Amino acid sequence: MNLNQIHNVYFIGIGGIGMSALARYFKAIGKNVSGYDKTPTTLTNELIEGGIEIHFEDNIDLIPKDFYTENTLVIITPAVPKSHSEWNYFLEREYMVKKRAEVLGIITKDTFCFAVAGTHGKTTTSSILGHILFESGADVTSFLGGIVENYNSNLIGTGKTVTVVEADEFDRSFLHLHPNIACVTSMDADHLDIYGDSAAIEASFVEFANKVEDKKNLFVINGLPLEGITVGANDDSQFVAKNIRIEDGWYVFDVNTPTETIKDLRFGLPGTHNLTNALLALAMARTFGTPTESIAKALASFKGVKRRFSFQIRKPEFIYIDDYAHHPTEINAVHQAVRELYPGKKVLAVFQPHLFSRTKDFADDFAASLSQFDEVLLLDIYPARELPMEGITSKWLLNKIENKNKKLVQKDELIGLLKSSDAPVIVTIGAGDIGEMVSEIKKALNEK
Repeated sequence: MNLNQIHNVYFIGIGGIGMSALARYFKAIGKNVSGYDKTPTTLTNELIEGGIEIHFEDNIDLIPKDFYTENTLVIITPAVPKSHSEWNYFLEREYMVKKRAEVLGIITKDTFCFAVAGTHGKTTTSSILGHILFESGADVTSFLGGIVENYNSNLIGTGKTVTVVEADEFDRSFLHLHPNIACVTSMDADHLDIYGDSAAIEASFVEFANKVEDKKNLFVINGLPLEGITVGANDDSQFVAKNIRIEDGWYVFDVNTPTETIKDLRFGLPGTHNLTNALLALAMARTFGTPTESIAKALASFKGVKRRFSFQIRKPEFIYIDDYAHHPTEINAVHQAVRELYPGKKVLAVFQPHLFSRTKDFADDFAASLSQFDEVLLLDIYPARELPMEGITSKWLLNKIENKNKKLVQKDELIGLLKSSDAPVIVTIGAGDIGEMVSEIKKALNEK
């Protein structure tokens, strides 16, 4: 497919975090962009403000009339059901219809491609890397799965020769990519509705890793069963953080690489998981040839990713943090970071489970991770692309949580409960539509 011959790009599911980055990219390079999504969100509002036409009804009459077969690319997300009438309209008329991952593969094929894989940490790692490369002057475009605070966007740069992409394991999407340098942050079991078991996920990551022929260009967290350059903290990794301390809320640390020692790096995101994310980005950028001084400056100026341990209120007497965590390992990481920053303080966690299948597959692990907080408010399961499963409910999950201070709540009563809480630290967690409530929660808690 020759993208130069494409004039129109139509998105079905344009409001998704990955889809919207592609929409911004095609708009930036002069394509006529339009699309559908199920509901308006902050992201779709921003796209509309940027000149992209979007509608929220599955109706073929709303497809722009000048989107013709021969010069239109249609991009779909796996979350859209196959019964979708607009999707079928394009298929029946033999339009060029591609998955988001396929289009990323086409865009990145003729570039120097950095690919960031892993069941957790992809967005933060790729955002740090994109920021480092952009700040160092590289001719880069970074397609990200989150809104980077420094740019208020999920697209960094409009470069033509270097790309940074998240290598998504869902639906084996990352196998469409052509990475020159890659990393793997983690390989925990997830998406068992797609893979069936953890062995199948691991095999898929091995297949992805094999796309990088020179293993000196593949970076893996120490302990993963992959051949590559190891990255870690206070261990025997080839890129390793040492002398780690916290100064005024910042990580300050040294990094030993195979060829040098970099002293007194500063990084502002809390949690050891974020420290290793930063190390992966450093290792990839340094291997690419980015100067040490540029890396150090960019790490210190990186402000984080929205909904990734995102401080909404940060006062001496009260803290409100929002996080996208939707897997037990991610919730454990949030807990570790909160306890590290605020030892001895009562922490209230609000969690909205994401997907019935994920809740079913990891119920005991979710219960264990949530039980670590001092108080838990549990919302109903956000279904996303799924239909309900018999017996799989938030009440069922709540019964597994070994914490006396737990409660099942509805969204319309959540803010009232938070305003009446005496917890000095509140964390909202989840990948569903709880993210749309954050600004309202922040406003209410600021008025306490």
